[in-house]
Amino acid sequence: MPRRHRRFAQVAALAGVLLAAGFTTPAASSAAPAPAAAVADRVLRVYNNNIENLVTNNSDGSCTRISGPDHLTSMLVDDAGRTGTAGVVAPDVLIVQQVRGTGQASAYADQLSAKFGYPAGTYKAIVAWDDPEPWGSTHRCDDQSLGDLKKKQTNGIIYNTQRLSLAAGDVSKYWSAGWLKPGTSYNNGAGCTLYKPPSNDSGSTDAWKWKRTSAIAARFTVRATGTSVFVATMHLPQENRQNACAGDGDKGVGSTGIHLGADATTLLNASTIRIVGIDANRTGIPASTLSGYGMTGYGTAATNGSSKIDYLFIRGTVQSSPISHTVAGTKSNHRALYGFIAF
Repeated sequence: MPRRHRRFAQVAALAGVLLAAGFTTPAASSAAPAPAAAVADRVLRVYNNNIENLVTNNSDGSCTRISGPDHLTSMLVDDAGRTGTAGVVAPDVLIVQQVRGTGQASAYADQLSAKFGYPAGTYKAIVAWDDPEPWGSTHRCDDQSLGDLKKKQTNGIIYNTQRLSLAAGDVSKYWSAGWLKPGTSYNNGAGCTLYKPPSNDSGSTDAWKWKRTSAIAARFTVRATGTSVFVATMHLPQENRQNACAGDGDKGVGSTGIHLGADATTLLNASTIRIVGIDANRTGIPASTLSGYGMTGYGTAATNGSSKIDYLFIRGTVQSSPISHTVAGTKSNHRALYGFIAF
């Protein structure tokens, strides 16, 4: 065989060996990671944050608009709890409160895809309300244009489609939070009701305020293993800080104002890993509150000023955190919580 033909045969054989071993050419390796590469990592990375419509309130009455990429960089951490390092791995689930609707949530999801070099649409968003009606006036912003950005509020879940699949029937929307109408006697929970019409705030300015507390949950499946993952996001009314309410005459689990809707509970009971992220607007909620569902609370540091009002409950094997699962530098009025779950 001529020498150049022998050389070609050797190269072709080597190429076959490399392909069989899972190696690719430099051109192929520069593309977005394929699902098969992503699932080799057996850690589920989960974050919870009230992103405040990506507009923060400052102590002087001004407000600051934050870009999605800046917020993500300030929230996502490596295994040592550090932001902005090469060790930050693409998250699997972002549990968010106070987004404007599908438009903002989807744009934020696409910004997350771009941050890690994935095609647009790799991360998808589901929200409780697609386009909630606006409520309120200035939202404590001296620039009305920024206050206007906070008028539409709903809650959502953003997930990595390379790692997680979601069946159409595995979503539970719209269960309501509990509420004590101002001026109503609490009487150990007897005055509580569901926070939705006709029990909503009076006046046209706050008529749709209740929509920001509508919860949503979903049951995902890890593509690589078939592991079921329940995720819920909640935002309880500010009245919950003083008087725990979860529904009609109901103080909630452990008198915290927290409750799960019936459909959400069905999804939870059918799931191996369970995750609930909440802006509860209440301090002092114990880590054991959802132990009846097999979950433990993670994060002990303050999340809003000097108060801890945000909570992340997980059933699963959660890695230890050097920063108490709380990201101090989050560019929101709320500090993010996170949990890395081995499965």
